[in-house]
Amino acid sequence: MFNHLIRKPVCLLGTAALAAITFAAPAVAQEQLSIATGGTGGTYYPVGGGLAEIVNNHVEGYSATAEVTGASVENMGLIATGDADLAIALADTVAHAYNGTGNFDGQQLPMVRGLASLYANMVHIVTLEGSGITSLSDLAGMRVSVGAPGSGTEVNASAILGANGISYDDIDEQRLNFNETADALANGDIDAGFWSVGAPTSSILNLATTQDIVILSLSEDELAASMGAHSTFATTTLPGGSYNGVDADVAVLGIPNVLTVSSEMSDDLAYALTQAMFENIAELQAVHPAANETTVEFTMSATPIPLHPGALRYYDEIGADVPDHLRE
Repeated sequence: MFNHLIRKPVCLLGTAALAAITFAAPAVAQEQLSIATGGTGGTYYPVGGGLAEIVNNHVEGYSATAEVTGASVENMGLIATGDADLAIALADTVAHAYNGTGNFDGQQLPMVRGLASLYANMVHIVTLEGSGITSLSDLAGMRVSVGAPGSGTEVNASAILGANGISYDDIDEQRLNFNETADALANGDIDAGFWSVGAPTSSILNLATTQDIVILSLSEDELAASMGAHSTFATTTLPGGSYNGVDADVAVLGIPNVLTVSSEMSDDLAYALTQAMFENIAELQAVHPAANETTVEFTMSATPIPLHPGALRYYDEIGADVPDHLRE
């Protein structure tokens, strides 16, 4: 009896101590993922923020943050160095990085892999009413923003101009990001600017509230020449009404955007990220309408490099028709 009386408080103390330890224990730390996007005036940044929220809410053990970057070209470097875990980039830039061509001639990044293709950029060539610019050829002799250094916009602008007989020697090129381009147009510091971006995009929307903008429509010959020089271009239409004052449909070039990772990422994480995105795609669509294009079918048709094995596992599980070139 005496032993029983002694043991009882000891047992209670042990239970209380265990409870205290349990409540005092810190939460399991979440592994932080970095998502490389672009400037705040484009589409990459809000879409990246939406992807981060999907990770935070639906991928156990991980949290994510969207990072402002110089966009596509820089983002491929960030994947290669491990300074970003995921990155959004234009399909041509992704293909150049993987194959060691274009801007990546002599510095191939064979570790780049796809998770999905998100949506197609539309190449906007924007000027103001009264500028005298009504066609691509009118850009000769003008002050033109071709996009931020290291951006997919600059890659696209150079390709479109070059395919149609216009070099940087023919224009006064300015390398400005989206917000800077919009400000420079509004202030009269430039005559036109390129955006390769999902539509509608905030910097042009804001510009159109204070200025009468014009978005150049490319001719059939200009579209054909661009597509002939650049295999990832496709003809698409910017719907009338996308921006204030732009009432008619505009013929533009489109190019897919790819969500990329490194081959060093674990298969389980790549699987979890792909699954979480597609199973919660409505959350991304609520952030930006460009994500209405984010489908498995678009990924299968638009991705120019092999998919990560973890992503492939997800696509195979759901019965997707995966082309051979997306498998390693």
